[in-house]
Amino acid sequence: MTTSADTHCPYCALQCAMTLTSPADLAPAAQPGPGSAPALPSAPALEVAGRDFPTNRGGLCRKGWTSPALLNHAGRITEPLLKGADGVHRPISWDRALDLAAQAVKDARARYGADAVGVFGGGGLTNEKAYMLGKFARLALGTSRIDYNGRFCMSSAAAAGMRAFGVDRGLPFPLEALDTASTILMLGSNVAETMPPFVQHLRGARDASGLVVVDPRRSATAAFTADGGGLHLQPLPGTDLTLLLGLSHVVIHENLVDTAYVQERTSGYSAVVRSVNAFWPERVQSLTGVPADLIRQTARMLAAGAREGGSYILTGRGVEQHVDGTDTATAAINLSLLLGLPGAARSGYGTLTGQGNGQGGREHGQKADQLPGYRKITDPAARAHVAAVWGVPEETIPGPGLPAVQLLKSLGKPDGVRCLFVHASNIAVAAPDANAVIEGLRSLDFLVVCDFFMSETAAEADLILPVLQWAEEDGTLTNLEGRVLRRRRAISPPAGARSELWIMARLAARLDAPSTYSEDPETVFEELRRASAGGLADYSGIDYAMLDRGEAAYWPYPAGSSGTPRLFADGFAHPDGKALMVPVVPRRRRTSANDAAASVDPAGKAMILITGRLLEHYQSGAQTRRVTELIAAQPEARVQIHPSAADAMGIAAGSPVSVANGRGEVVCRAELSTAIRPETVFLPFHFPGAESANRLTEAATDPISGMPEFKFNTVWVRPVATPDSARTLQTTEAS
Repeated sequence: MTTSADTHCPYCALQCAMTLTSPADLAPAAQPGPGSAPALPSAPALEVAGRDFPTNRGGLCRKGWTSPALLNHAGRITEPLLKGADGVHRPISWDRALDLAAQAVKDARARYGADAVGVFGGGGLTNEKAYMLGKFARLALGTSRIDYNGRFCMSSAAAAGMRAFGVDRGLPFPLEALDTASTILMLGSNVAETMPPFVQHLRGARDASGLVVVDPRRSATAAFTADGGGLHLQPLPGTDLTLLLGLSHVVIHENLVDTAYVQERTSGYSAVVRSVNAFWPERVQSLTGVPADLIRQTARMLAAGAREGGSYILTGRGVEQHVDGTDTATAAINLSLLLGLPGAARSGYGTLTGQGNGQGGREHGQKADQLPGYRKITDPAARAHVAAVWGVPEETIPGPGLPAVQLLKSLGKPDGVRCLFVHASNIAVAAPDANAVIEGLRSLDFLVVCDFFMSETAAEADLILPVLQWAEEDGTLTNLEGRVLRRRRAISPPAGARSELWIMARLAARLDAPSTYSEDPETVFEELRRASAGGLADYSGIDYAMLDRGEAAYWPYPAGSSGTPRLFADGFAHPDGKALMVPVVPRRRRTSANDAAASVDPAGKAMILITGRLLEHYQSGAQTRRVTELIAAQPEARVQIHPSAADAMGIAAGSPVSVANGRGEVVCRAELSTAIRPETVFLPFHFPGAESANRLTEAATDPISGMPEFKFNTVWVRPVATPDSARTLQTTEAS
């Protein structure tokens, strides 16, 4: 019997629509024995077809087309696994697994207190699981120590949005709105590789010669500006804030400000004017490397677009994953407010959410400082509302916990987390200063990892609990537009796998937790609706029935309303209804002790490391590295170096290279490309072990958002003489 389901891609926040078709439910995947090598996937589990939807219009990227390959992968974990004294994971029963997990929680709480138990979540969880994980942590575990990997992705943009607008929604307008724009400024995002179907929404601006891409590399997205399509601004890494201040300087001093908008809809203008006075274009050129005439041209294009065809400013992780990421995103918002873009009918400002449920995942309780509905955990009214929904006294809910980097730094410490639960995150590869994180994981008294493959984090676990994959479950996700979508089950899961909702319900019972914990996604969503009601991210007017009818549901969607596809048309979320312009200026970057003279490599050259994604892979690569077509296309990490820099160091294309600093070393092959600045090297962050880029990234964080410094790290680069040095890669010469 043929079955099909309309659902959405399991990867990025574009959430491309697809239809899955299966001739019959699949048999459970075979599980490899302990210590065996990763198995190749079996035949494709399902047929996938792109489905017409506003974000992707029937298109899918390589990851989307191959996504069903993992559903029947022979490496699938289908039984709970317990690590023995010999370090080998062996199958155990679910009853024993749950008893062990519950006892580990009780032991940690008894010996060290409730905050000795921690939870690390993920932006790939459905809204229902993200909501329940926050509730489970605070009530069943009794801990404040919960945060998630969205702290590595969206936290700076979110903090800037909350500060300026009073609310954080990645794109406060439907993605289709970009189609008619004459000018789009995109900073720090390579959508042509990270979410390829997005590019079709840039064509209107490109055809109008109005696409401006800011990136230290001539990425595939930057290349889209060629042949008269627009401009590529290629600043020195870490100078995006300065560049944005230069653009604002031009807008102000060339009288391009939308004066009426600024007077009526914003506050803080005078302070911003004073803050940008020192950033005239020629000075900005000397600091960023971007020519002054291009700075002026970009500002004029944005202003003309705002008056005539529509202008949009979009930011991504490249400008946000810094210790000044919140201020950089704030500078982009200030520029958009000077031009009158947010809330305008044909213009706007937005930030591009990365993970599949990166938006919904941060709205309903995974963040250390938030309760469902994007409520502040320190707000007495918010606490009272959520406590009433949960049926517990308000004082039962712990206060704010630790943001992700601080949480991970506390692992195994005397006053830190001693028992950790990890959901939908591969922190052994994805977290900054990964070597230190792995040491922390190994110092825990007990580590529980919920996963469907033996990820690098799962390999460190005392207990692995096998969970469902995307096509095996029902639920909802919220895409980069703030649109709530239905995930629909297409096939039955392996007999031994369980939903995180099921796991949390059983553990809550063993821990005698207050409140209720349903394993039914729709029941959980109904509770989420009530918990979010009246909050910034209000889902109370959304239900499964309307989503199943295909109705568009953009939050906030209070009961009785028709939702909010476009925010800010009538005002902002501050009490006075105005957007707040906050003056920001660059701060001197401190030098980490790990990057100081003690770590100097006399045989190497000091360079700036930036990290990012490849077209074929996603996040830590725990899934995409198991897809035959994707790993064949990109089987290893390669360090991208400019030919002139490589020549000066004696590095040939394809030769092994050491990239190191005081935190660690990566050894991989060189890819020579004129698409990168000469003082900079680029590493993808999808690979583990000796190729793990996050061995080198610093765990320093933005003081406001807690975002780590992923995009600006000092490294020492040198050739490595090995027998393999004769291997070569094709030199990539950008046209």
